[in-house]
Amino acid sequence: MIQPTGDTMTRPVGRTGAPVPSSADVARLAGVSRKTVSRVFNDEPYVTPEVRRRVLEAAQMLGYRPNHAARTLASGRTRTIGVVTLGTAGFGPASLLVSIERAVRDTGYALRVVSTVDGDPAGVAGAVQSLLEQGVDGIVISEPVDEGKAPIHVDVPVLFVEAPPLFTGPRTVTTGVGAYQLARVATEHLLDLGHATVHHVAGPQRWYAARERLAGWRAALAAHGRSAPPALDGDWSADSGYRAGRALAANDDVTAVFAAGDEMAIGVIHALLEAGRRVPADVSVVGFDDMPIAAHVTPPLTTVRQPFDPVAREGLKLLVQAIEKPDADLPPALDPPVELVVRASTAPPPP
Repeated sequence: MIQPTGDTMTRPVGRTGAPVPSSADVARLAGVSRKTVSRVFNDEPYVTPEVRRRVLEAAQMLGYRPNHAARTLASGRTRTIGVVTLGTAGFGPASLLVSIERAVRDTGYALRVVSTVDGDPAGVAGAVQSLLEQGVDGIVISEPVDEGKAPIHVDVPVLFVEAPPLFTGPRTVTTGVGAYQLARVATEHLLDLGHATVHHVAGPQRWYAARERLAGWRAALAAHGRSAPPALDGDWSADSGYRAGRALAANDDVTAVFAAGDEMAIGVIHALLEAGRRVPADVSVVGFDDMPIAAHVTPPLTTVRQPFDPVAREGLKLLVQAIEKPDADLPPALDPPVELVVRASTAPPPP
């Protein structure tokens, strides 16, 4: 345990009149140089775990906080990351934004968020320009809707989450939750149960994620030598799933359905049960997202879980590397985990 030295120093005082500790105070108490203190708080290499522990312990004892304003002047960076996201309360975009916020906080950077409006083709460009004017060091594009290519060149590193690179910049990183692979797993689960084919209730095709799920469903069927039935259009809502479910319920050949979102899957189940089709005895249903409500509907919904937290952490790690080490090669993004949550809405087809 570090013991205070009892040395007295002249230093600035805070609002309460108490002296404001400096990095020199931390260095003296920890028995290290000021450069070592700087390395610890900048998370630089070449600091042993024991030295890092002593510095952090001394900082906590003194109530020391790094001077971010001085760091900004020295480095030319604001230590701020901007996020462009669609202004929606939808489960996927909202959950992804929460995960990004946590991941940014863990990097030690501040966060600025600008929301766009669905249907505004200039929304992304305007949001990016607003963030650049605020002097952000990097930008995260978490914009799930295709509004067309934005002819922008951005002079800071950019992370695209669940979206293709929309514009050019010095360094761009792309990562996603693996919607294509998750859709394949959901479809293959139904095929492995013995269903002859799987019907699909798709999300709106202006959404990148909806396209990926549609492509994954088709790929799984093709890999098993099955032709794809016509997909039914949905808009992520339970109402659209209910409408699709009424059409599916009228076809006695339908024994398996993969919906591109849990809310649509719940609507499908409602329509099937209303039409006298038992779930899963007559028709199996799989959703996508693993919303909290999915475990509590009747029957509990089999679904695939989106790995928002791991994807956000991995993407922000690469973005921070691109900001702080602009000349270093970036490692490839890790593949996101795939998790199928099997519940009571799926079973082998009826005899």
